[in-house]
Amino acid sequence: MGGVTRASLDKQPHEVASMFDDVAANYDLTNDVLSLGQDRRWRKEVAKAVDARPAQKVLDLAAGTATSSQPFVRAGAYVVPCDFSLGMLRVGKERHPWMPFTAGDGMKLPFRDDVFDAVTISFGLRNIQDTERALSELYRVTKPGGRVVICEFSHPTWAPFRTVYEEYLMRALPPVARAVSSNPDAYVYLAESIQSWPDQPALAALLQKAGWSKVAWRNLTGGIVALHRGFKPEPA
Repeated sequence: MGGVTRASLDKQPHEVASMFDDVAANYDLTNDVLSLGQDRRWRKEVAKAVDARPAQKVLDLAAGTATSSQPFVRAGAYVVPCDFSLGMLRVGKERHPWMPFTAGDGMKLPFRDDVFDAVTISFGLRNIQDTERALSELYRVTKPGGRVVICEFSHPTWAPFRTVYEEYLMRALPPVARAVSSNPDAYVYLAESIQSWPDQPALAALLQKAGWSKVAWRNLTGGIVALHRGFKPEPA
């Protein structure tokens, strides 16, 4: 593999972290190219759903270089970008030295209970080994009445479009990744992990199982991406 890492679909944490370390330097540019610029629109929709307010505390899990965190900063919130890829955090710290970057595993977050007004994760939940445990950890660190917003690749709802999209994932994406990424094998993992990820109703059910209430989702770009949202109930 020439010294680069490609995680397997059992998502061993050290493999996933190392893979993201390898792609950190060009990660944001590669995503922009592979998504045909759609990632910028998706980030705007996440920002609307999180609805961060001045002085609120927001956890941006799997924040990478903190590109996803910037809309919450502009809204006046106190944002904690958290990731378990030290390579991503290093690149992020170089770009945003004033932000409180935090190394942390989504299955065992380094925060107290009931800390954040909002928690969010974009394109990272799929890479955590135990999805249910991660959703429970996000629930634990959220204040009662607080909210979760998950932006994740999903499954297009229109069958003909789904077929075209899956062809793009498995046939077109790897060659494009070879042209723009320092670790194209990481994007083969990306394609396979998207195909094996639960669909929109199944992820909503996992959120409810973790304790989140008022769970809902909406599709972006025909279901290529889904935004899920839920709330932590207040004590009766």
